[in-house]
Formats: sequence, C-alpha cells, structure tokens
Amino acid sequence: VSVHKPEIKLESLKEDIKDFLKTSGWEKKLQNAVYSELNVFPSPCHPAAPPEHIKEPLAYMRKAQGSWEKRILKSLNSMCTELGIPLAQKRPVNEQKELLNKWNEMGTDEPDLSLFRPVYAPKDFLEVLMNLRNPNYENGEQPSFRNHLGLIQVPLKVKDIPELKEDFSELGLNIGQLGIDDSAQVPPEFFENEHVRVGQKVLAEQDSAAAQQYVRQGCPTALRADLWALILNISNQPEDILYYEQLKSNVIQHDLLVDSLIYKDVKLTASNDDYYFVFEDYLYQVLLCFSRDTSVLEHFTYSSATPPKSYIRGKLGIEEYAVFYPPNGVIPFHGFSMYVAPLCFLYHEPSKLYQVFREMYVRFFFRLHSISSHASGIVSLCLLFETLLQTHLPQLFYHLREIGAQPLRISFKWMVRAFSGYLATDQLLLLWDRILGYNSLEILAVLAAAVFAFRAVNLMEVTSLAAAEAVLADLSTLKVMPLLQIFLFATVT
Repeated sequence: VSVHKPEIKLESLKEDIKDFLKTSGWEKKLQNAVYSELNVFPSPCHPAAPPEHIKEPLAYMRKAQGSWEKRILKSLNSMCTELGIPLAQKRPVNEQKELLNKWNEMGTDEPDLSLFRPVYAPKDFLEVLMNLRNPNYENGEQPSFRNHLGLIQVPLKVKDIPELKEDFSELGLNIGQLGIDDSAQVPPEFFENEHVRVGQKVLAEQDSAAAQQYVRQGCPTALRADLWALILNISNQPEDILYYEQLKSNVIQHDLLVDSLIYKDVKLTASNDDYYFVFEDYLYQVLLCFSRDTSVLEHFTYSSATPPKSYIRGKLGIEEYAVFYPPNGVIPFHGFSMYVAPLCFLYHEPSKLYQVFREMYVRFFFRLHSISSHASGIVSLCLLFETLLQTHLPQLFYHLREIGAQPLRISFKWMVRAFSGYLATDQLLLLWDRILGYNSLEILAVLAAAVFAFRAVNLMEVTSLAAAEAVLADLSTLKVMPLLQIFLFATVT
C-alpha cells in the first residue's frame, strides 16, 4: 500500500523501506526471527555432504539411533497388541463432551492405567549408550581413548576445564551472578537492583540477542517469563492462540494410545513431586496438545532421530498409508513430563506455556533422548561428565568404579531430565537460565560433575552403588551457582 503513495520515490525505495521497518518495529521482529533461526539450525555442511549428515555426520551413531527407534516402536506395538487397544481412535461424542467439560481438571480423573507401562526409562537408554562403539576403533589400538575408564566408550571430542572456563566466562568468580548470595566483590542487593534495571531495559528493547546475553548472569524472578519468551522468539499472537485451540480440539476428537502413556507419566512423576503436583492439569493439557502438533516434526531435519511411522489399519507396509505416530513424532518416556513442569511456575496462560515448552523441546530437550555426536547431545554430555571426573577427581572416580558404582549410573537420570525434579525449582530455573543464555546443554554435565566434587568426602567412604546413591539421593538443598563457579573457576587445572 505504502509503495503507491506519491511521496515514495523509486530511487529512494530501499532507504524508505528501511525507515519504515525501523519506525514500525518490524526491523526488531525480523532480527529476532533471523537470530532464532541461527540459534536452532545447524551450521551449513560441506556442499558435497549427503543430506543425512545434517541429521548426524557419524554413520555408526545414525545406525544406533535407528535400532533404538525400532526397539521403542516394538515396545509400543506390543503394548498395543497385548492390551487390544488401537494406536488411535475417534472418541464417541459423549466422551468428547465429557473431556471438554473437565479440560481444566483432568487431574481428578482416575483412569485405570495399571496395564500401561512406560515405553522406556532412562536406565534402559543408558544401557544402549554403554554399548555404543565406533567400528573403526574396534580392532586397532586407540591410544587417545584407551585410558577412558568410564561407561561411554566412543571417542568424541569434549571440552576440558580451560575451554569450559572460556565458554562460560560470565560465570567467573569476579562477575556478578544471580543465585550467589555472598559475592565479595559487589554487595548482592546492589548487583540485583542494577541487574533488574538492565533487564527491564533489555525487555523494552525487545532484542533476542541482548536477552540471551543478559540471562547468562541469571534472570530476576519477575522478568524471567518475559525474557525467556523473548529469547525463544515467542509473542503469543492471536494466531498462536488459535493454533493451540486447534490442537486442543484434536485432543478432544481423537484418543491416542500415547495419551495413556502421558497420563501414566504425569501420575508417576509430577503428581508425586512436592513442587509440581499442583500443575497436574496444565501438564496434561500441554503434553496432550504437544503429541498432536505436527509442526514439531520440523526439528527432525536437524535431529539424529526419525519420526516413527504407523500404517492405517489393514494397509501394513504400503507407503502411501503410512502416517507419523504420534503426529508430532515423539514417543514419551518415563519422566518426559518433567520437561514441562518447571515452566508452569512461569507461565499461567496455557497457549504461552505450550509455545515455550515446544520451543524448549525443539531447541534443547530432544537432544537428551536421542543418540548423536552433537556437543549438547546426551552421549557427549555423558562423556564430558566422565572425563571431568576422571581428570579432576581421579581418586573418587577410581574408588567408585572399583566398588561397582560407576558415577554415570547415578548422574545419568539427572542429565536426561535436565535436573528437573532433582533440584529445588528456584535453583533449576537459574540453571535453565544458563542453558538458554549459552544455547548449550553442556552445563548439565558440568553441574553433575560439580555435585560429585561437592559430596566427594562422603562418597570416598561408601562401599556400594546403593550407598553412593544414598549420598546423592537428595539434591534439593544444593545451590547451583556456587557449585558451578567453584568447580569451574576454583579447580586447579
């Protein structure tokens, strides 16, 4: 429309458009959208690289992920057959009405889930990762790797403490942090007041990149919800709310087998958690909608995983009758609902809570349950954790290994759930601030190693895996930021 105005001259069109973008606020929106894409999508491969390299460059990792997916699908299908329940069916009209009426109080519903079992639990996944091998190394000597005595036996490059110090430099001992009460350099209340002022300015500017840099020092509680939404480029426009409503109507109309897995998971995890049981209804809403959201399928272009397919009844093996199942391509496992639970503290509007979770999942959480060589992938995190312990606490590492208490057997469940359900919520949110700020999950492995370092004296005295687990059973009193700082910056390297 503007282009037809007489004052718009063709020779100055480019400048006029730039001015229009600035004054209308669209320049910021475009910048944030581009920044968001850069954060999510992998850097371009070599032009000659085959397309599957974008998903995962190492063939043996792709193969392992493929056979793991087959195993999950087999587990799901056999449950289907045993229980005589279809993967998906239309709900009868009276059931649809009933579900719609109790949409906000699904937690009161007590369906009989005794026959359903989680498709897999983290410990099953760990067994698979322990058996990963690079076939090129099978016969030959592997001098650089021979001395790794942990459970993960694949040679991936992980960072050492000097590199981590450089990457996480904003966590340094002389830099103000939220989550540290007694910084000697700056009185905490002075730092906090100033940090809140800067945070408000960052929000006013609506700049995703600035927000991401800002949260590396932690988010003030009052600003966290808005800052995270800005980093994840979520605006909750009318069309987003409409999209969420469409997902909700899909839930109302169709009953999926995975719905029962979601119910069961929430009942087994969040409903028993002192912090999260109050959000039970939110969790059902978000997870049931998530399972129907086909836009989640886009993340499979840069994930090593492939969405599982199912065939319309009676058409087994005929490709044109294959559909992704569940529609979002993600089969929930034991503990999956804990990725959503902490976000319920920040967002009370269902469509916004939903979008933030979906974005957190397609940026970060999917990496915690797929086999890949990515630096934020669970294999690299396990290896980073074991390498840090073996290098910096060799006596503790050997002691635990000798008594059959390999440290990874204890820390794996923390990392797979990004510590959700293990740390107190205020501490967990400070940790997730840093995941967003550094656009990386590596801090999970660093924190896991720091927890072992913190409890090292007690752990040196245990004589069994059960005793070691008992020492580390309760992390709810830990303060995340001091642990990370001491481990990274006060460890002699």
